[in-house]
Amino acid sequence: MSEEEEEPETNDLWFIIGEEKVACERSCIAALSKPLNTLLYGGFAEAQRDRIDFSRDGITARGMRAVAAYSRRGQVDDFPPDIISQLLAFSNKFCCDGLKAACDNKLASMVRGVDDAHSLIEVGLEEASHLLVASCLQAFLRELPKSLANPDIARLLCSPEGRECLDIAGNASFALYYFLSYVAMEQDLKSNTTVMLLERLNECAELPWQKQLALHQLGCVMLARGEFEDAQEWFEAAVAEDHVYSLAGEARAKYKRGHKYAAYKLMNSVVGEYEEPAGWMYQERALYCVGKEKQADLQSATELDPTMTFPYKYRACALLEEDKAASAIAEISKVIGFKMATDCLELRAWFYLALEEYELTVQDVRAILTLDPSYMMFHGRMHGEQLIELLRGQVQQWDMADCWMQLYDRWSAVDDIGSLAVVQQMLTREPGNSSLRFRQSLLLLRLNCQKAAMRSLRYARNSSVHEHERLVYEGWILYDSGHRDEALAKAEQSISLQRSFEAFFLKAYALGDSSLDTESSLSVVQLLEHANSCASDNLRKGQAYNNMGSIFVDCDMLDEAAECYGIALNIKHTRAHQGLARVHYLKNRKQAAFDEMTKLVQIATNSASAYEKRSEYGERDAAKNDLNTATLLDPTRTYPYRYRAAGEFKSTWALGFL
Repeated sequence: MSEEEEEPETNDLWFIIGEEKVACERSCIAALSKPLNTLLYGGFAEAQRDRIDFSRDGITARGMRAVAAYSRRGQVDDFPPDIISQLLAFSNKFCCDGLKAACDNKLASMVRGVDDAHSLIEVGLEEASHLLVASCLQAFLRELPKSLANPDIARLLCSPEGRECLDIAGNASFALYYFLSYVAMEQDLKSNTTVMLLERLNECAELPWQKQLALHQLGCVMLARGEFEDAQEWFEAAVAEDHVYSLAGEARAKYKRGHKYAAYKLMNSVVGEYEEPAGWMYQERALYCVGKEKQADLQSATELDPTMTFPYKYRACALLEEDKAASAIAEISKVIGFKMATDCLELRAWFYLALEEYELTVQDVRAILTLDPSYMMFHGRMHGEQLIELLRGQVQQWDMADCWMQLYDRWSAVDDIGSLAVVQQMLTREPGNSSLRFRQSLLLLRLNCQKAAMRSLRYARNSSVHEHERLVYEGWILYDSGHRDEALAKAEQSISLQRSFEAFFLKAYALGDSSLDTESSLSVVQLLEHANSCASDNLRKGQAYNNMGSIFVDCDMLDEAAECYGIALNIKHTRAHQGLARVHYLKNRKQAAFDEMTKLVQIATNSASAYEKRSEYGERDAAKNDLNTATLLDPTRTYPYRYRAAGEFKSTWALGFL
């Protein structure tokens, strides 16, 4: 039934709008809300009339016909957006909750992109339509950070008036502005957009920790913008809210304003005030002192929190000034071992350059460009590609065949940064090679660089020439985003188009990521066998055999597992030593397991995970030494701390018992 159709046999009420009459059924209109019921059946004059003038009530004749149609059928599906907008306004004016919900739902379902959201958001805000506004916001958020470049959207999201409108609609929240401000800071820390979003974040803060976070971040942004007086005020406000870490920001702002002694005095009082000062307190105080005192503070900072990078960088630079370049490289490499920080990689690249180690210089620069393709070196004056070009004559030039051989060797040597550099070099020759982009994402994941890995995976999807490849990469994106079932569907769809290693591997990986019985586990093995029957290279086939070995171990099929690990090792999948060690251990050959892991440690000398895993098979003292080494290589790994803590607890308990 269209909005123009009427049912004359039941019409007993006409609304006059301009020159037009809209026929309705009194009881149906009255049923829409209590105010309308009171108007039509209460003590008002309209209750005695069969014609009511609605010319001044802000609705057109078409809109009123739609109201009449809805009052009879209870549906708004057939109406265009402009009519539904009128119905929404009518429902607000006369408190028609059911009509408002129907209109809100219908308009929200019409939001399919930023353009739709842009055209409907004003309606949603004017009528306080929570669902419609939420759908529009969702469309804006999907297109971040690009949508923030739209002046109208930026005005809505960033201005105080926009926040008030969102608040009235029930859509303003701390979580929303936290997300928006995070995106803005990632995009441009110093922008006005970032400042305004953080101000809105502060306005939305209700809990103490929310207030602390918003104020501290405002201080950080002002510090980055060079507005040191404002930065100090924001940090002081955060300190007033009991945010202790903002004391470091307050000291930094004072230092930037030229009050070095005041900054030192503040941090000195902080260190003295706490019985157990944190590492960041010593690090911050070190910025305002010199000589041995500075070195001592930085050493204390590292001992208390070995994950902070500044002390390593300072010590590395100090060593270089003393002409101890090799020691400087060793110091900065400690950070790179557990955190792929671009500034640390750049520093090491300059150290290598000072030693005329041009191959290693280029390797680190290529790793930087993988993490951040737009990274500018030398205080923002030189792009990494320029430095590589300048050193072209000093390094060996490889063709694609050479690159594949280098990649195979470095992958087998568990040299992830070296492998990453080779892949980046190959991509400069073949930027549209989706397979290389995918391998790049795997290496980045191994190095715990999730954001860069996801970017590479998206590049792989976007540059895929074949549909079955694109489906695989979409599957991995879904899997890494927590959508396992959807990833499985993509894998199966890809296999239906063409059997390929990556499609079978994805399906096996997704299926194996759950608690499976023996029969189901063996079906995953079968999928991996299908994968290995397809064309691929030994780098990927080795991974498949390694995964098969892990499944056989879980199924207590140790001989089959050992065979798979052996095949993987024969094609130089070095990490299979770890799986084979587990097989030895489960066969009660603990020394053989330790020896097997030693082979991996000898190859991957800087791998904290290798030392950590070997500790499971060694005697007590050897295990403690391995775990201490693992902590030195990667202080972010938690198992060594838990092991040592458990050992100390047992010793204390035993002494107490005795």
